[in-house]
Amino acid sequence: MRTRRWIFSAIMRLLLRCLRIGQRHRFWPTQKVRQLWLYGRLCLRSLLYNSFTDSDTALDALFEPVYWLVDHITRWFGVVFVALVIILTSSVVCIVYVCLLPLILRTYPLPWVFWHFIYGHWNLVMIVFHYYMAITTQPGYPPQQSKSDIAAVSICKKCIAPKPARTHHCSICNRCVLKMDHHCPWLNNCVGHFNHRYFFSFCLFMTMGCIYSSVSGWDMFWEAYAAIETYGQTPPPTFSFHERAFHKSVVYAWVLCSSVALALGALMIWHTVLITRGETSIERHINRKEKKRLQKKGKVFRNPYSYGPLGNWKVFLGVERKRHWVTRVLLPSTHPPKGSGLNWDTAPYVPEQKSALLAI
Repeated sequence: MRTRRWIFSAIMRLLLRCLRIGQRHRFWPTQKVRQLWLYGRLCLRSLLYNSFTDSDTALDALFEPVYWLVDHITRWFGVVFVALVIILTSSVVCIVYVCLLPLILRTYPLPWVFWHFIYGHWNLVMIVFHYYMAITTQPGYPPQQSKSDIAAVSICKKCIAPKPARTHHCSICNRCVLKMDHHCPWLNNCVGHFNHRYFFSFCLFMTMGCIYSSVSGWDMFWEAYAAIETYGQTPPPTFSFHERAFHKSVVYAWVLCSSVALALGALMIWHTVLITRGETSIERHINRKEKKRLQKKGKVFRNPYSYGPLGNWKVFLGVERKRHWVTRVLLPSTHPPKGSGLNWDTAPYVPEQKSALLAI
């Protein structure tokens, strides 16, 4: 009897032990997978951890291939864009000299002929001069080696070199640019400290020239357009080849000038607002974020490089005396901008920092 009880208890203990072992082996794969998942997530977070990471950084990382493609396309097609500007501008000038100027000399009174001759050639000279200077003038680059007299505010993560204030890296030129505004494909060049005035003056005088051409050629445009509308009539009008070419040239020049006046005029107005505020296109976005950040703390943001609307225009145009408004603004001038672009004087109401801020 005791033997049976002992055998029975031994069998039950063995079954219980088997059940426990089975339960352990049943949950072992799940625990192992969970441990591997937690370990992998910890490794990934440790490798990608950055205290400065935010949504903007994530979007920049996602769009990096798109940026790379746009940068390389812009770099290689810059010469094409410059050639396109020269060809289109030259075509309009040729139409004016070949088609419109003889008509103006025959039909317009002498005062109007004198006005068109003087203003048209002055505007053309200003356009050609400032476009040539904007293309050929380097925007300005900081020195690759650190100097003691340069106050670097950061380190460029691509150039691995000190960046002065208002300096930004151009991914198309693959260099840091002093007071960078943007990379203009129509110039095949960056717009920076030393050619910013040439770029804006080109936009201004090109817009003025297009508006002048559109307004002065309004009557000619409608007459040429009405003549073209009669080409499909039966019987067809008796226009010669020269007259047909004249009609189409006038319509082409007017449409092109009006389109450029609208597009380039909007860009010119935007840069006018930026210059009045003492900002560049890049600094506009930076200052807007900084303004929102300080508003949350109950503080007021002030641009340290703004000298007031009139003061900003004087600094931008290089106007130091009253006669400079004529000699340096209304006439072609190659005078350099104020300062070297490496150090900047802050506005009187902004306290200067005692030491340069160096951040990576």
